[in-house]
Amino acid sequence: FFQECPSGVVNEETFKEIYSQFFPQGDSTTYAHFLFNAFDTDHNGSVSFEDFVMGLSILLRGTVQEKLNWAFNLYDINKDGYITKEEMLDIMKAIYDMMGKCTYPVLKEDAPRQHVETFFQKMDKNKDGVVTIDEFIESCQKDENIMRSMQLFENVI
Repeated sequence: FFQECPSGVVNEETFKEIYSQFFPQGDSTTYAHFLFNAFDTDHNGSVSFEDFVMGLSILLRGTVQEKLNWAFNLYDINKDGYITKEEMLDIMKAIYDMMGKCTYPVLKEDAPRQHVETFFQKMDKNKDGVVTIDEFIESCQKDENIMRSMQLFENVI
């Protein structure tokens, strides 16, 4: 962090440049924007070293509840307390763009929308067209694959 940002603070453009180095085969700009906003907890347009470490700490060492809250915050783009299909589609498109066109098998054009439909079938318990934090956490905790992925990084550091 300090090598790229000696001031201890990174703005969104620099964050995008750094993040793009991890995904050279695709366009990570939009996903990096969403990720930057999740790390920028005080919404001041910059991520301090402290903001970054706090976010990483949650992702690596946080409880399942803390990790799921962080993930919900990432997906709730406008921070209104709900994940809409539009927000999830924006995130999915950003992920597919970031992964690039050279994925195998080749992804179909409607893959992001199909992913969103599957997400909402699983998560939107009351079928009101939005996913609340409670629906999100409850659904994630019942999904073995999600819970396994939450534990992947716990022994890394």
